[in-house]
Amino acid sequence: MKKVKKNARNIKPPTNEEEIVLEKAFYQIGKQNDMIIHSCCEKTYLSKYGIDISGYMSQDIIEKSIHNSLNPLKTKKLREGCNCLMGNDIGSYNSCGHLCKYCYANYNEELVKQNMKKHNENSPFLIGDYEKEDKIHLAKQKSWIKNQNEQLTFYN
Repeated sequence: MKKVKKNARNIKPPTNEEEIVLEKAFYQIGKQNDMIIHSCCEKTYLSKYGIDISGYMSQDIIEKSIHNSLNPLKTKKLREGCNCLMGNDIGSYNSCGHLCKYCYANYNEELVKQNMKKHNENSPFLIGDYEKEDKIHLAKQKSWIKNQNEQLTFYN
């Protein structure tokens, strides 16, 4: 929150009343487009306006979006009451050139500009290329998708 406040000094957060107006509008737009609007579980009062407060990235939501069942190896809760399955961000701080004022991932505009200049679309890295002092670690990856690592048998 501190990073957002630094970026958005001239932007005030919505009041509870303004937030309710926005959430009601989001709910109606979602309903018209056959979409469910999800909110973090910490704003439980939004459920009475049609918002699903079970979290953004619950196992159920992910399984529905990828049309597969998951068998998570382990989960880490971000905060008390959080229902999200994964608690890791992807990407890198100070790397997005959009510079949205409400974004917590950018907190140094000059560093963002420097990082954007280092971008190489042919590199496997988000920013720049491999440098001599970089340390690359092999990370063991195991799919959470049920039965993905098992051999398939086809029947006639």
